[in-house]
Amino acid sequence: LAESNGDFLGKSIGYWDPFKLGEEGDFWGLGNEATIGYLRHAEIKHGRVAMAAFLGYCVQSLPIVSGPHVFDPYRGYVAGVTPQEQWDNIPLWGKLQIFTLIGMLESYGEGAGMDESE
Repeated sequence: LAESNGDFLGKSIGYWDPFKLGEEGDFWGLGNEATIGYLRHAEIKHGRVAMAAFLGYCVQSLPIVSGPHVFDPYRGYVAGVTPQEQWDNIPLWGKLQIFTLIGMLESYGEGAGMDESE
């Protein structure tokens, strides 16, 4: 990818691969091309998760979200706190529901596009 970049930087330093996964990597016996595809997919996915997390943090900091509500979003809601304090105030069952949903989405994303024989 970096070699195909026509500018000076792409041709001179190449791409950063300290573990040589692009050259020697073979995850699960699928071959080098599949390994590179997996690593690219993982990097894009983690970048999107990081961007969504940052956006969520910014939105939770807004007064309309962290301020008082007509109906409390959960038991123990306290208005005017930071996003970290909002997370601490969520009951354990609410946190478990969030992690379960994330796990379900992650497992669905890993198996998407595979046929029945795989």
